[in-house]
Amino acid sequence: MTADKKVTFEEAMEQLEEIVEQLEEGDVPLEEAIDIYKKGMELSKLCHDKLKNVEAQIAEMITEDGKREPFAIAEEE
Repeated sequence: MTADKKVTFEEAMEQLEEIVEQLEEGDVPLEEAIDIYKKGMELSKLCHDKLKNVEAQIAEMITEDGKREPFAIAEEE
């Protein structure tokens, strides 16, 4: 993953799945496994950040006054 290339959430998730499969197989030399793990952590952070951004956008859309508020489940009376 290069800093100048925009990776979509779906692409990052696909790459993460591939990394998990590689590491689960256990046939990767230690040094390579560490590099793969680091890449996985970067992709995980990217996905987390994208999800947080979307959550904030949705929260902003559903509030009446435009303030960001955490999601709340409305209780039925």
